[in-house]
Amino acid sequence: MITFKEAYQKVLAHPLDLGTEIVSLMDSLNRILAEDIYADRDFPPFDRATKDGIAVQFSDFANNGHSFKIEGLAAAGVVQQVLNDKNNCLEVMTGAVVPEHCDTVVMYEHITIDEGKVTINEKVTKGQNIHYQGSDEKADALLLSKGKKITPAEIGVMATVGKATVKVMGNPKVCTIATGNELVAVNETPKPHQIRKSNMLTIKAALLNSKIEASSLHLLDDKKEIERELERALIENDVLLLSGGVSKGKFDFIPEVMEFLGVHKVFHRVLQRPGKPFWFGIHPKLNTVIFSFPGNPVSTFANYHLYFLPWLQTSWGLPLDNSYIKLSAAIKITQPLTRFIQVSTEVKDGIFWATPVVENGSGDLTSLAKADGFINLEPRTEEYEVGEVVPFVKTRW
Repeated sequence: MITFKEAYQKVLAHPLDLGTEIVSLMDSLNRILAEDIYADRDFPPFDRATKDGIAVQFSDFANNGHSFKIEGLAAAGVVQQVLNDKNNCLEVMTGAVVPEHCDTVVMYEHITIDEGKVTINEKVTKGQNIHYQGSDEKADALLLSKGKKITPAEIGVMATVGKATVKVMGNPKVCTIATGNELVAVNETPKPHQIRKSNMLTIKAALLNSKIEASSLHLLDDKKEIERELERALIENDVLLLSGGVSKGKFDFIPEVMEFLGVHKVFHRVLQRPGKPFWFGIHPKLNTVIFSFPGNPVSTFANYHLYFLPWLQTSWGLPLDNSYIKLSAAIKITQPLTRFIQVSTEVKDGIFWATPVVENGSGDLTSLAKADGFINLEPRTEEYEVGEVVPFVKTRW
């Protein structure tokens, strides 16, 4: 049995080259950007009025008694207007190009209009209420770097520069596999000895956070069926995510079948709780990566976040997330297991604090809905103290 740190490094040592693909702008949401995005022109592309009001030339402001004749109107979405008489003004709308011969905008709230004449009632500063061309970004400036997760903010930036299609990191083809005769469909009424399938639906939902739509299988505890279905799944997919069948029970056939199918076992069993029976391997010819998690819900969920997501980031060539949090309660860890404890989080005075979630073991599925993530506590003789900073793995997005 190996330590968590050893298992973690062994998983990260087997990334896949997932390549890139081109998708439509809206389909890129929650994907990973695989190209740099540059400004195609100045931002803003013209001197832009930021208030509804009038546009004037400031140099003539002191010479006309604060009174101007309205010469016309400059609206958003039309070509630049021209102020013909510098002693006059043009009405201007928010978003409009500031008219030629104008360099200051006074909003309606600071003026009075009477029979086509404008009187300014407040102090005016040259250049006020104008968003100058190129003041945000100049043409050809780097706006977004590859490797960013695309959120609605990035969608807006790319729309502004005309990116109708986007290059993103490729996603692996994933199959989620549940094992066990005791499992029935969600819409079925289970008998007293049965439970509804939930683990793989939980993982399929988690995969959607990375825009990965996985296929799924349910394997009964029949060795021949498992051999047949896993052989096909290994050929058709880049990654298999299994739940169950890796402990020491008489129907835990997964390790034996994987060996029969030519899968190289990297390791089996890790000094951690939950998720100790975790089995990891790779098919040397097909290059399929296999994460075979224990069947208990908390074990499956924890190992997905502890191993698969860092593996995915590594395959994309991204830096790993390292988050930390302070403990709100003292915790004693029994050696030699690394403990992953579910916690809820709260912010006090700008500091994130973790409070352990009360649970009833790794089979307590309902505890997952109460937690925001797992804290990572390495085994040691000293108690973890209140206020101590520890690694944190976020599970709620």
